[in-house]
Amino acid sequence: MRRIPLVAAVSGVYDALAGVMMLAGRPIFNRLFDLSVPIPPIHADLNGLFLLAVAAGYLIPYRDPESRSGRSYLWVMGPGLKGAGALAFALDYALRGSPASLLLFAASDGTLAVLSLWALSTSRADKSARAGR
Repeated sequence: MRRIPLVAAVSGVYDALAGVMMLAGRPIFNRLFDLSVPIPPIHADLNGLFLLAVAAGYLIPYRDPESRSGRSYLWVMGPGLKGAGALAFALDYALRGSPASLLLFAASDGTLAVLSLWALSTSRADKSARAGR
């Protein structure tokens, strides 16, 4: 499997699972990560819906990895959103004392951000090398 579709598939499944947990498995999610119940619950519901929408968007780079829309989506959601998310989780832990369990999300978001950057930059390099032949 090529790099961009693979990263898009992994990222999409990751976000879909997190979204489902936020919507349908919140009690388990809260206990597992030592989180308090959100008040009002609509905040977690909206985050879950957001994650499902982000996951659905990964179908674009998965199905058409070399398209402008596919690459743009992966740039925004990979290095952009997942990179900012990793930083936000780490800063929240350091500055606001959020549970250390959330550092797992900092690590996973950061990893997916780096993998997205790698897939995008190497696929562009591969494309340029092929064009030069």
